[in-house]
Amino acid sequence: MRDGLALAALMVQAFVLAVLELFFLPLRLDGTLLPRVADYPFPVTVLVATVTTPWLVVVASRYARRPVAAASPLLVWFGTLLLFGMFGPGGDAVLMSDWRTLLLFAGGALPAAVAVGAFMGRPVRAVDQ
Repeated sequence: MRDGLALAALMVQAFVLAVLELFFLPLRLDGTLLPRVADYPFPVTVLVATVTTPWLVVVASRYARRPVAAASPLLVWFGTLLLFGMFGPGGDAVLMSDWRTLLLFAGGALPAAVAVGAFMGRPVRAVDQ
């Protein structure tokens, strides 16, 4: 019961992080929210995804017994990005805008996939009965 609740909480966190990362992906150094530096793109959410998504998978692997359960935060994060990126509110297709979206997917999914691989490669522990 406790393991299921912990995994559910991690999936909710992955959902919220994906929405926020997608929302702040178009940030620019244009003087509106951040200082003005020649209108350069500032994809800080890629760094957030690179750190948080594999961390969620590592924490989920502490509670998981199967690889799907360990990968559940990654799957929720990925699905949320696809759903809200393609069919977001107002008809905005954020995922098709520029190179930052590819960087967001790579920054979040690749390290998290390595964390899932680490879970799959560790020895099987005895199940407490």
